Amino acid sequence: MQGTYTTRAAIVADAPFLWEMLWQAAAVSPDVREMGRERALALPSIRRYLDNWGRPGDAAVVAVPAEGACLGAAWYRLFPATAPGYGFVAEDIPELGIGVSPEARGEGVGSALLEELKATAQAQGFAALSLSVDRENPARRLYERHGFQDAGVSAPSDSSVTLLTRL
Repeated sequence: MQGTYTTRAAIVADAPFLWEMLWQAAAVSPDVREMGRERALALPSIRRYLDNWGRPGDAAVVAVPAEGACLGAAWYRLFPATAPGYGFVAEDIPELGIGVSPEARGEGVGSALLEELKATAQAQGFAALSLSVDRENPARRLYERHGFQDAGVSAPSDSSVTLLTRL
């Protein structure tokens, strides 16, 4: 599959797919997976990553094959210090989310999405991107290969770690 897709900026019609990718990202946790898609996506702690999509500071890209359904999406949004996301670092540093369809994992889709979204953020004048990842999640290695490093805001005993990449 590698090379048989392109990345592009998300459009309004991609909103349902972004929600599906948010589910894919959240369902990494066994507890979230057990509660099911609808119940999990109704949780304010998860919804906040896409609720009212399109506000200032929101951006997304999708991976699209020559034919068929989208393969994955990556997005970012700004959060205020009074209502931070899990990977919050600062109000002027967007927090990244990413999801890849199960059948497209391991094919370079995540890497392509990360690079496209980093370029978008840089073009929009952001100095960095942050994210939160479970310390044991294999995706952590993907983020680290793309320049994300421990932001130094997570306690060593936390199950997840906040990573940051400078653009």
